Amino acid sequence: MLILTIMKTCDVIQYFGSQAAAARALGITRSAISQWGEQVPLATAARLEKLTFGKLRLEIALYSRKASVSS
Repeated sequence: MLILTIMKTCDVIQYFGSQAAAARALGITRSAISQWGEQVPLATAARLEKLTFGKLRLEIALYSRKASVSS
């Protein structure tokens, strides 16, 4: 059963093997990743879905729902 969730920072780090490796793949610093908190920012999640050929999935509807709840 597939459970759809907002892309999480811990999943990105696990996929790449380390925070440093994830940062290198994205061309950003480790401290930038630290600033994400638990959730990967929407634009970065979109980049990661393409970069990983869909292994990390962006569920845009969940981001939209979170934004409307936060407003």
